[in-house]
Amino acid sequence: MEGLPVVAVVGRPNVGKSTFFNRVIGSRVAIVDDQPGVTRDRNFAHADWAGQGFRIVDTGGVVEGSDVGMDVAIRDQAMIAVEQADVILFLVDGKTGVHPLDERLAEVLRKADKPVLLVVNKVDNLPRDDGYLEFWSLGMGPPTPVSALSGKGSGDLLDLVLRSLPNSSGLASQEDTIRVAVVGKPNVGKSSFVNRLIGEERAVVSEIAGTTRDPVDSEFRYHSKDLVFVDTAGLRRKTRVKDSIEYYSALRTDRVIYSAHVCVLLVDASEEELHAQDVKIAEKAWEAGRGLVLIANKWDLVEKDTMTSAQWKKKVRERIPFLQWVPIIFTSAHTGQRVRRCLDTILSVNDERSRRIETHEVNEVLEKLVRRQPPPHHRGRAVKLKYGTQASVRPPVFALFANFPKAIPEHYIRYINNGFRDSWSFTGTPIRLRIRSGKDDE
Repeated sequence: MEGLPVVAVVGRPNVGKSTFFNRVIGSRVAIVDDQPGVTRDRNFAHADWAGQGFRIVDTGGVVEGSDVGMDVAIRDQAMIAVEQADVILFLVDGKTGVHPLDERLAEVLRKADKPVLLVVNKVDNLPRDDGYLEFWSLGMGPPTPVSALSGKGSGDLLDLVLRSLPNSSGLASQEDTIRVAVVGKPNVGKSSFVNRLIGEERAVVSEIAGTTRDPVDSEFRYHSKDLVFVDTAGLRRKTRVKDSIEYYSALRTDRVIYSAHVCVLLVDASEEELHAQDVKIAEKAWEAGRGLVLIANKWDLVEKDTMTSAQWKKKVRERIPFLQWVPIIFTSAHTGQRVRRCLDTILSVNDERSRRIETHEVNEVLEKLVRRQPPPHHRGRAVKLKYGTQASVRPPVFALFANFPKAIPEHYIRYINNGFRDSWSFTGTPIRLRIRSGKDDE
Protein backbone atom coordinates (compact mmCIF):
# COMPACT_ATOMS: atom_id res chain seq x y z
CA MET A 1 0.00 0.00 0.00
CA GLU A 2 2.96 2.28 0.55
CA GLY A 3 4.08 4.12 -2.58
CA LEU A 4 0.61 4.72 -4.03
CA PRO A 5 -0.22 8.37 -4.73
CA VAL A 6 -3.16 9.92 -2.88
CA VAL A 7 -6.04 11.89 -4.38
CA ALA A 8 -8.19 13.88 -1.92
CA VAL A 9 -11.76 14.95 -2.70
CA VAL A 10 -12.73 18.14 -0.82
CA GLY A 11 -15.58 20.62 -0.99
CA ARG A 12 -18.39 22.19 0.99
CA PRO A 13 -21.26 19.99 2.24
CA ASN A 14 -23.62 18.26 -0.18
CA VAL A 15 -21.81 18.88 -3.47
CA GLY A 16 -21.68 15.14 -4.23
CA LYS A 17 -18.22 14.17 -2.97
CA SER A 18 -19.30 10.71 -1.76
CA THR A 19 -21.24 10.02 -4.98
CA PHE A 20 -18.14 10.94 -6.96
CA PHE A 21 -15.97 8.81 -4.64
CA ASN A 22 -18.25 5.79 -5.20
CA ARG A 23 -18.23 6.41 -8.95
CA VAL A 24 -14.42 6.37 -9.11
CA ILE A 25 -13.96 3.17 -7.11
CA GLY A 26 -16.93 1.43 -8.70
CA SER A 27 -18.82 0.48 -5.52
CA ARG A 28 -20.96 2.05 -2.81
CA VAL A 29 -18.34 2.33 -0.08
CA ALA A 30 -19.27 5.82 1.11
CA ILE A 31 -22.79 6.50 2.37
CA VAL A 32 -24.74 8.85 0.11
CA ASP A 33 -27.74 10.85 1.36
CA ASP A 34 -29.38 14.16 0.52
CA GLN A 35 -28.78 15.28 4.10
CA PRO A 36 -25.57 17.37 4.31
CA GLY A 37 -22.82 16.29 6.67
CA VAL A 38 -23.23 12.52 6.21
CA THR A 39 -19.50 11.98 5.60
CA ARG A 40 -17.58 13.03 8.71
CA ASP A 41 -14.29 11.13 8.59
CA ARG A 42 -11.74 10.62 5.86
CA ASN A 43 -12.74 7.55 3.89
CA PHE A 44 -9.94 5.76 2.00
CA ALA A 45 -10.22 3.35 -0.92
CA HIS A 46 -8.04 1.93 -3.65
CA ALA A 47 -8.82 3.09 -7.19
CA ASP A 48 -7.47 2.22 -10.61
CA TRP A 49 -7.66 4.01 -13.94
CA ALA A 50 -5.92 2.97 -17.16
CA GLY A 51 -3.70 0.59 -15.19
CA GLN A 52 -2.55 3.24 -12.70
CA GLY A 53 -3.34 2.64 -9.06
CA PHE A 54 -3.92 5.38 -6.50
CA ARG A 55 -5.64 5.97 -3.17
CA ILE A 56 -8.71 8.21 -3.18
CA VAL A 57 -9.87 9.95 -0.02
CA ASP A 58 -13.44 11.13 0.56
CA THR A 59 -13.73 13.90 3.17
CA GLY A 60 -16.52 15.54 5.10
CA GLY A 61 -18.11 18.75 3.88
CA VAL A 62 -15.94 21.74 4.79
CA VAL A 63 -17.70 24.75 6.32
CA GLU A 64 -14.91 27.31 6.24
CA GLY A 65 -15.20 29.94 8.98
CA SER A 66 -17.62 28.01 11.22
CA ASP A 67 -16.82 27.68 14.93
CA VAL A 68 -19.31 24.84 15.52
CA GLY A 69 -17.48 21.90 17.12
CA MET A 70 -18.36 19.26 14.53
CA ASP A 71 -17.67 21.67 11.63
CA VAL A 72 -14.24 22.38 13.09
CA ALA A 73 -13.46 18.66 13.50
CA ILE A 74 -14.58 17.84 9.93
CA ARG A 75 -12.61 20.78 8.54
CA ASP A 76 -9.49 19.63 10.39
CA GLN A 77 -9.89 16.12 8.94
CA ALA A 78 -10.25 17.51 5.42
CA MET A 79 -7.16 19.67 5.85
CA ILE A 80 -5.15 16.64 6.98
CA ALA A 81 -6.28 14.88 3.79
CA VAL A 82 -5.15 17.91 1.78
CA GLU A 83 -1.72 17.85 3.44
CA GLN A 84 -1.28 14.14 2.72
CA ALA A 85 -2.59 14.26 -0.86
CA ASP A 86 -0.58 14.37 -4.07
CA VAL A 87 -3.55 15.77 -6.03
CA ILE A 88 -6.61 17.62 -4.71
CA LEU A 89 -10.02 17.48 -6.38
CA PHE A 90 -12.00 20.58 -5.38
CA LEU A 91 -15.65 19.65 -5.94
CA VAL A 92 -18.34 22.31 -6.42
CA ASP A 93 -22.06 22.11 -7.28
CA GLY A 94 -22.89 23.05 -10.87
CA LYS A 95 -26.61 23.33 -10.13
CA THR A 96 -26.35 25.94 -7.38
CA GLY A 97 -23.50 27.91 -8.92
CA VAL A 98 -20.65 29.65 -7.11
CA HIS A 99 -21.29 29.63 -3.36
CA PRO A 100 -19.61 31.85 -0.72
CA LEU A 101 -18.27 28.69 0.98
CA ASP A 102 -16.67 27.70 -2.35
CA GLU A 103 -14.90 31.05 -2.46
CA ARG A 104 -13.61 30.67 1.11
CA LEU A 105 -12.34 27.15 0.47
CA ALA A 106 -10.74 28.27 -2.79
CA GLU A 107 -8.69 30.81 -0.82
CA VAL A 108 -7.39 28.01 1.40
CA LEU A 109 -6.64 25.60 -1.45
CA ARG A 110 -4.77 28.22 -3.49
CA LYS A 111 -2.10 28.08 -0.77
CA ALA A 112 -1.61 24.31 -1.22
CA ASP A 113 1.71 23.53 -2.87
CA LYS A 114 0.29 20.73 -5.05
CA PRO A 115 -2.04 20.29 -8.03
CA VAL A 116 -5.67 21.30 -7.42
CA LEU A 117 -8.26 20.33 -10.05
CA LEU A 118 -11.55 22.24 -9.96
CA VAL A 119 -14.38 19.76 -10.58
CA VAL A 120 -17.91 21.02 -11.27
CA ASN A 121 -20.31 18.22 -10.33
CA LYS A 122 -24.00 17.76 -11.22
CA VAL A 123 -23.55 18.96 -14.80
CA ASP A 124 -25.98 16.39 -16.19
CA ASN A 125 -26.58 17.81 -19.68
CA LEU A 126 -23.09 17.54 -21.09
CA PRO A 127 -22.00 18.67 -23.60
CA ARG A 128 -24.89 21.14 -24.07
CA ASP A 129 -24.67 22.71 -20.59
CA ASP A 130 -21.92 25.33 -20.36
CA GLY A 131 -23.06 26.89 -17.05
CA TYR A 132 -20.00 25.38 -15.34
CA LEU A 133 -17.84 28.06 -16.99
CA GLU A 134 -18.91 30.58 -14.30
CA PHE A 135 -16.57 28.74 -11.87
CA TRP A 136 -13.61 30.35 -13.64
CA SER A 137 -14.32 33.19 -11.18
CA LEU A 138 -12.87 31.11 -8.33
CA GLY A 139 -9.40 31.57 -9.76
CA MET A 140 -8.63 27.84 -9.53
CA GLY A 141 -7.91 27.29 -13.22
CA PRO A 142 -10.15 25.60 -15.81
CA PRO A 143 -13.27 23.95 -14.34
CA THR A 144 -13.85 20.32 -15.38
CA PRO A 145 -17.54 19.36 -15.65
CA VAL A 146 -18.76 15.93 -14.51
CA SER A 147 -21.92 14.16 -13.44
CA ALA A 148 -20.99 11.77 -10.64
CA LEU A 149 -24.51 10.36 -10.73
CA SER A 150 -24.44 9.32 -14.41
CA GLY A 151 -20.67 9.10 -14.84
CA LYS A 152 -20.51 11.71 -17.63
CA GLY A 153 -17.14 13.41 -17.82
CA SER A 154 -15.56 11.09 -15.23
CA GLY A 155 -13.16 9.50 -17.71
CA ASP A 156 -11.84 12.86 -18.91
CA LEU A 157 -11.35 13.95 -15.31
CA LEU A 158 -9.47 10.79 -14.35
CA ASP A 159 -7.19 11.28 -17.36
CA LEU A 160 -6.38 14.73 -15.92
CA VAL A 161 -5.78 13.16 -12.49
CA LEU A 162 -3.27 10.68 -13.93
CA ARG A 163 -1.40 13.47 -15.72
CA SER A 164 -1.20 15.36 -12.42
CA LEU A 165 0.02 12.45 -10.31
CA PRO A 166 3.69 12.07 -9.37
CA ASN A 167 5.53 8.97 -10.56
CA SER A 168 4.14 6.00 -8.69
CA SER A 169 5.39 2.53 -7.98
CA GLY A 170 1.98 1.29 -9.09
CA LEU A 171 -0.26 -1.18 -7.37
CA ALA A 172 1.01 -2.49 -4.07
CA SER A 173 0.39 -6.05 -3.05
CA GLN A 174 -2.46 -6.48 -0.61
CA GLU A 175 -2.18 -10.26 -0.26
CA ASP A 176 -0.37 -10.11 3.08
CA THR A 177 -2.37 -7.22 4.51
CA ILE A 178 -4.23 -8.01 7.74
CA ARG A 179 -7.64 -6.33 7.85
CA VAL A 180 -8.72 -5.49 11.39
CA ALA A 181 -12.33 -4.42 12.04
CA VAL A 182 -12.76 -2.31 15.18
CA VAL A 183 -16.35 -3.00 16.24
CA GLY A 184 -18.63 -2.33 19.18
CA LYS A 185 -21.74 -0.47 20.15
CA PRO A 186 -21.71 3.34 19.86
CA ASN A 187 -19.53 5.55 22.06
CA VAL A 188 -17.26 2.90 23.59
CA GLY A 189 -14.13 4.66 22.30
CA LYS A 190 -13.43 2.93 18.98
CA SER A 191 -12.14 6.04 17.21
CA SER A 192 -10.08 7.10 20.24
CA PHE A 193 -8.59 3.60 20.39
CA VAL A 194 -7.59 3.66 16.70
CA ASN A 195 -6.21 7.20 16.99
CA ARG A 196 -4.12 6.22 20.01
CA LEU A 197 -2.87 3.12 18.20
CA ILE A 198 -1.99 4.89 14.96
CA GLY A 199 -0.66 7.99 16.64
CA GLU A 200 -2.60 10.58 14.66
CA GLU A 201 -6.10 12.01 14.64
CA ARG A 202 -7.33 9.86 11.75
CA ALA A 203 -11.00 9.59 12.85
CA VAL A 204 -13.27 12.29 14.24
CA VAL A 205 -13.66 11.87 18.01
CA SER A 206 -16.65 13.34 19.79
CA GLU A 207 -18.72 12.65 22.88
CA ILE A 208 -21.76 12.50 20.61
CA ALA A 209 -22.67 8.84 20.13
CA GLY A 210 -22.62 7.73 16.52
CA THR A 211 -20.05 10.24 15.24
CA THR A 212 -18.44 7.63 12.97
CA ARG A 213 -20.84 6.53 10.23
CA ASP A 214 -18.71 5.26 7.36
CA PRO A 215 -16.08 2.56 7.98
CA VAL A 216 -12.75 4.41 8.01
CA ASP A 217 -9.48 2.74 6.95
CA SER A 218 -6.25 3.47 8.81
CA GLU A 219 -3.11 1.87 7.41
CA PHE A 220 -0.35 0.80 9.75
CA ARG A 221 2.88 -1.21 9.56
CA TYR A 222 4.03 -3.21 12.57
CA HIS A 223 6.73 -5.89 12.81
CA SER A 224 7.01 -6.01 8.99
CA LYS A 225 3.25 -6.63 8.69
CA ASP A 226 0.79 -4.35 6.90
CA LEU A 227 -2.41 -3.82 8.88
CA VAL A 228 -5.52 -1.91 7.91
CA PHE A 229 -7.70 -0.85 10.84
CA VAL A 230 -11.32 -0.19 9.91
CA ASP A 231 -13.02 1.99 12.52
CA THR A 232 -16.69 1.21 12.04
CA ALA A 233 -19.90 2.90 13.02
CA GLY A 234 -21.27 1.49 16.26
CA LEU A 235 -23.74 -1.36 15.79
CA ARG A 236 -27.08 -0.49 17.37
CA ARG A 237 -30.06 -2.70 17.97
CA LYS A 238 -32.27 -2.69 14.87
CA THR A 239 -35.16 -1.18 16.83
CA ARG A 240 -32.98 1.82 17.65
CA VAL A 241 -31.87 2.49 14.11
CA LYS A 242 -34.02 5.55 13.47
CA ASP A 243 -32.90 6.82 10.09
CA SER A 244 -31.62 5.53 6.78
CA ILE A 245 -28.07 6.75 7.45
CA GLU A 246 -27.70 4.63 10.60
CA TYR A 247 -29.38 1.70 8.83
CA TYR A 248 -26.84 1.76 6.00
CA SER A 249 -24.01 2.27 8.51
CA ALA A 250 -25.09 -0.92 10.31
CA LEU A 251 -25.20 -2.84 7.01
CA ARG A 252 -21.78 -1.53 6.13
CA THR A 253 -20.39 -2.60 9.51
CA ASP A 254 -21.75 -6.10 8.99
CA ARG A 255 -19.90 -6.25 5.68
CA VAL A 256 -16.70 -4.98 7.31
CA ILE A 257 -16.86 -7.84 9.83
CA TYR A 258 -17.18 -10.39 7.04
CA SER A 259 -14.31 -8.84 5.06
CA ALA A 260 -11.95 -8.67 8.08
CA HIS A 261 -9.35 -11.17 9.21
CA VAL A 262 -9.51 -10.14 12.87
CA CYS A 263 -12.28 -8.29 14.71
CA VAL A 264 -11.41 -6.16 17.71
CA LEU A 265 -14.51 -5.80 19.87
CA LEU A 266 -14.40 -2.78 22.15
CA VAL A 267 -16.64 -2.81 25.22
CA ASP A 268 -17.00 -0.34 28.07
CA ALA A 269 -15.25 -1.88 31.08
CA SER A 270 -16.73 0.77 33.38
CA GLU A 271 -20.19 -0.72 32.90
CA GLU A 272 -21.13 -3.55 35.24
CA GLU A 273 -21.72 -6.16 32.55
CA LEU A 274 -21.74 -6.68 28.81
CA HIS A 275 -24.79 -5.39 26.99
CA ALA A 276 -26.86 -7.72 24.85
CA GLN A 277 -25.57 -5.83 21.82
CA ASP A 278 -21.96 -6.57 22.83
CA VAL A 279 -22.86 -10.26 22.94
CA LYS A 280 -24.50 -10.12 19.52
CA ILE A 281 -21.50 -8.43 17.93
CA ALA A 282 -19.12 -11.02 19.45
CA GLU A 283 -21.34 -13.85 18.21
CA LYS A 284 -21.55 -12.30 14.73
CA ALA A 285 -17.75 -12.13 14.42
CA TRP A 286 -17.27 -15.64 15.86
CA GLU A 287 -19.93 -17.22 13.64
CA ALA A 288 -18.37 -15.48 10.63
CA GLY A 289 -15.14 -17.35 11.36
CA ARG A 290 -13.15 -14.21 12.13
CA GLY A 291 -10.39 -13.89 14.67
CA LEU A 292 -11.59 -12.06 17.76
CA VAL A 293 -9.91 -9.92 20.42
CA LEU A 294 -11.98 -8.41 23.23
CA ILE A 295 -10.82 -4.98 24.40
CA ALA A 296 -12.20 -3.83 27.75
CA ASN A 297 -11.75 -0.10 27.22
CA LYS A 298 -12.04 2.72 29.78
CA TRP A 299 -10.33 0.52 32.40
CA ASP A 300 -8.96 3.71 33.97
CA LEU A 301 -12.53 4.54 35.09
CA VAL A 302 -13.00 1.24 36.97
CA GLU A 303 -12.66 1.16 40.76
CA LYS A 304 -10.04 -1.55 41.21
CA ASP A 305 -11.08 -2.29 44.82
CA THR A 306 -14.48 -3.51 43.65
CA MET A 307 -13.54 -5.26 40.41
CA THR A 308 -10.29 -6.89 39.29
CA SER A 309 -9.47 -7.98 35.78
CA ALA A 310 -9.71 -11.65 36.80
CA GLN A 311 -13.22 -11.12 38.20
CA TRP A 312 -14.26 -9.22 35.09
CA LYS A 313 -12.99 -11.98 32.79
CA LYS A 314 -14.72 -14.68 34.83
CA LYS A 315 -18.04 -12.85 34.75
CA VAL A 316 -17.85 -12.25 31.01
CA ARG A 317 -16.83 -15.81 30.16
CA GLU A 318 -19.59 -17.28 32.27
CA ARG A 319 -22.07 -15.32 30.18
CA ILE A 320 -20.43 -16.06 26.80
CA PRO A 321 -18.66 -19.46 27.03
CA PHE A 322 -16.72 -19.19 23.76
CA LEU A 323 -14.90 -16.11 25.13
CA GLN A 324 -12.76 -18.51 27.16
CA TRP A 325 -10.81 -18.94 23.91
CA VAL A 326 -10.65 -15.19 23.20
CA PRO A 327 -7.86 -12.94 24.53
CA ILE A 328 -9.14 -10.09 26.71
CA ILE A 329 -7.05 -6.94 27.13
CA PHE A 330 -7.85 -4.12 29.57
CA THR A 331 -7.03 -0.76 28.02
CA SER A 332 -7.60 2.95 28.26
CA ALA A 333 -7.63 4.77 24.94
CA HIS A 334 -7.57 7.98 26.98
CA THR A 335 -4.28 7.24 28.79
CA GLY A 336 -2.83 4.77 26.28
CA GLN A 337 -2.67 1.97 28.89
CA ARG A 338 -1.91 -1.38 27.16
CA VAL A 339 -3.10 -0.11 23.77
CA ARG A 340 0.14 -1.08 22.01
CA ARG A 341 -0.08 -4.60 23.48
CA CYS A 342 -3.15 -5.11 21.31
CA LEU A 343 -0.97 -5.11 18.17
CA ASP A 344 0.98 -8.20 19.27
CA THR A 345 -2.27 -9.93 20.21
CA ILE A 346 -3.84 -9.13 16.82
CA LEU A 347 -0.84 -10.58 14.97
CA SER A 348 -0.90 -13.67 17.19
CA VAL A 349 -4.63 -14.25 16.62
CA ASN A 350 -4.18 -13.84 12.86
CA ASP A 351 -1.39 -16.46 12.95
CA GLU A 352 -3.60 -18.84 14.96
CA ARG A 353 -6.40 -18.43 12.44
CA SER A 354 -3.98 -19.44 9.65
CA ARG A 355 -2.41 -22.32 11.56
CA ARG A 356 -2.35 -25.80 10.00
CA ILE A 357 -1.96 -29.03 11.99
CA GLU A 358 -0.32 -32.07 10.40
CA THR A 359 -2.71 -34.97 9.70
CA HIS A 360 -0.74 -37.45 11.82
CA GLU A 361 -0.94 -35.07 14.78
CA VAL A 362 -4.70 -34.64 14.32
CA ASN A 363 -5.18 -38.41 14.39
CA GLU A 364 -2.95 -38.89 17.42
CA VAL A 365 -5.03 -36.40 19.43
CA LEU A 366 -8.32 -37.78 18.06
CA GLU A 367 -7.36 -41.33 19.01
CA LYS A 368 -6.52 -40.28 22.59
CA LEU A 369 -9.83 -38.45 22.95
CA VAL A 370 -11.87 -41.38 21.61
CA ARG A 371 -9.99 -43.85 23.78
CA ARG A 372 -10.65 -41.71 26.86
CA GLN A 373 -14.35 -41.20 26.02
CA PRO A 374 -15.87 -43.20 23.13
CA PRO A 375 -18.90 -41.76 21.33
CA PRO A 376 -22.29 -43.17 22.46
CA HIS A 377 -23.73 -46.16 20.62
CA HIS A 378 -26.34 -45.72 17.90
CA ARG A 379 -29.22 -48.22 18.00
CA GLY A 380 -27.04 -50.74 19.71
CA ARG A 381 -24.14 -50.35 17.26
CA ALA A 382 -20.74 -48.82 17.99
CA VAL A 383 -20.10 -45.36 16.53
CA LYS A 384 -16.54 -45.11 15.29
CA LEU A 385 -14.54 -41.98 14.53
CA LYS A 386 -12.07 -43.41 12.03
CA TYR A 387 -9.68 -40.55 11.30
CA GLY A 388 -9.46 -36.82 10.84
CA THR A 389 -7.61 -34.15 8.91
CA GLN A 390 -7.51 -30.38 8.76
CA ALA A 391 -9.44 -29.41 5.65
CA SER A 392 -8.78 -25.67 5.58
CA VAL A 393 -7.59 -22.59 7.45
CA ARG A 394 -8.95 -19.08 8.16
CA PRO A 395 -10.76 -20.36 10.18
CA PRO A 396 -9.34 -23.83 10.90
CA VAL A 397 -11.76 -26.54 9.74
CA PHE A 398 -11.31 -30.21 10.65
CA ALA A 399 -12.98 -33.04 8.76
CA LEU A 400 -13.66 -36.12 10.90
CA PHE A 401 -14.81 -39.36 9.30
CA ALA A 402 -17.27 -41.67 11.07
CA ASN A 403 -19.46 -44.66 10.24
CA PHE A 404 -22.60 -42.93 11.58
CA PRO A 405 -21.88 -39.18 11.32
CA LYS A 406 -25.46 -38.09 11.98
CA ALA A 407 -25.60 -40.15 15.17
CA ILE A 408 -22.84 -38.19 16.93
CA PRO A 409 -24.53 -35.86 19.44
CA GLU A 410 -23.65 -32.18 19.89
CA HIS A 411 -22.17 -32.68 23.36
CA TYR A 412 -19.66 -35.18 21.97
CA ILE A 413 -18.67 -32.78 19.17
CA ARG A 414 -18.07 -30.14 21.87
CA TYR A 415 -15.92 -32.69 23.72
CA ILE A 416 -13.74 -33.22 20.63
CA ASN A 417 -13.64 -29.47 20.01
CA ASN A 418 -12.45 -28.81 23.57
CA GLY A 419 -9.88 -31.59 23.24
CA PHE A 420 -8.47 -30.00 20.12
CA ARG A 421 -8.36 -26.66 21.95
CA ASP A 422 -6.44 -28.23 24.84
CA SER A 423 -3.89 -29.55 22.36
CA TRP A 424 -3.46 -26.57 20.03
CA SER A 425 -5.30 -23.67 21.67
CA PHE A 426 -6.19 -21.68 18.50
CA THR A 427 -6.41 -18.59 20.70
CA GLY A 428 -8.86 -16.00 19.43
CA THR A 429 -10.14 -18.00 16.47
CA PRO A 430 -13.16 -20.28 16.07
CA ILE A 431 -12.57 -23.81 14.81
CA ARG A 432 -15.05 -25.89 12.86
CA LEU A 433 -15.63 -29.65 13.01
CA ARG A 434 -17.25 -31.32 10.02
CA ILE A 435 -18.33 -34.93 10.52
CA ARG A 436 -18.25 -36.88 7.26
CA SER A 437 -19.32 -40.36 6.29
CA GLY A 438 -16.68 -43.08 6.29
CA LYS A 439 -16.88 -46.75 5.38
CA ASP A 440 -18.41 -49.01 8.01
CA ASP A 441 -15.94 -51.80 8.78
CA GLU A 442 -18.33 -54.13 10.53
